[in-house]
Amino acid sequence: MTLPLTVPPKHGHPSFLYSKVVTDLDNLDAHIAFLGIPYGDPYSIEDVSNDQSNAPTAIRQASDRAVRSLERYDFDINGTLYDGKNIKIVDCGDVPADPRVKDHSQRAEQAVRKILAKGALPIVLGGDHAIPIPVLRAFEGRGPITLVQIDAHIDWRDDVNGVREGLSSPMRRASEMQHIDKLFQIGIRSQGSARQAEVDAALAYGANIITAYELHDVGMDAVLSRIPDGGRYYLTIDADGFDPSVMPAVAGPAPGGVTFHQARKLIHGLVRKGRVVGMDIVEITPRTDINRISAITAGRLVVNLIGAAVRAGYFD
Repeated sequence: MTLPLTVPPKHGHPSFLYSKVVTDLDNLDAHIAFLGIPYGDPYSIEDVSNDQSNAPTAIRQASDRAVRSLERYDFDINGTLYDGKNIKIVDCGDVPADPRVKDHSQRAEQAVRKILAKGALPIVLGGDHAIPIPVLRAFEGRGPITLVQIDAHIDWRDDVNGVREGLSSPMRRASEMQHIDKLFQIGIRSQGSARQAEVDAALAYGANIITAYELHDVGMDAVLSRIPDGGRYYLTIDADGFDPSVMPAVAGPAPGGVTFHQARKLIHGLVRKGRVVGMDIVEITPRTDINRISAITAGRLVVNLIGAAVRAGYFD
């Protein structure tokens, strides 16, 4: 083999996991659709373009570490990613920012509605934890949905600085949606924005708050046994729910968090129990990442969901 004198310059990944880029959502034809939602509802002008808004790009650029090549054997899922099946997977790009702030949240909801209308499984790359609010609204009429959250914090504030749809409020807003049924909050620990009033409100709603320490004591299998079988599950993952050794690039690191092994077991368990109808990964701050560990871990979580769903016959 004779090597050429030159080769084209190296470039970043144009999409997540080598998928085709499709931005025409009205003519979408896919089993799985990735969607970047970089921007939430900010609490201050400094938060309009926070570091979390860079995370969808960072996760895409770690694709070659999350999956080295699509034909290679993956021990997390006991085979290749698509298991030899013709799985149609696309990257729908990012919902763009808008100077008026509110409009991009409405467009995010519209984008997810179009993805769902075409029968595709949405996997959302955030962005801060305000992102699930418009995403979950898009599931209106598709309930009941059991909402499963990995997080260090319960995210139950009614508002912060008068902002009701910011990163401290997604579970409070979700609890107000008629199509959201049960709520499981896993990995809770340390301090967040919640005060006693927010804890009381979450418990009054019926939220199942499972601290990281309870999880470590009883194990993920015991936690999974508490989640009803045969349900429709939406999984929202805040990166700070993980131990900082797993996800170092977060704004609010707290020791003692969820391990990758536990999260993988949760994902595979939910796929087996019923139907995972969507997933997001939020709150990664790429500027503080170490050797891209957080972005790679995010990719591996998605790989485990896809691999498990393919093998469960979701797309047959």
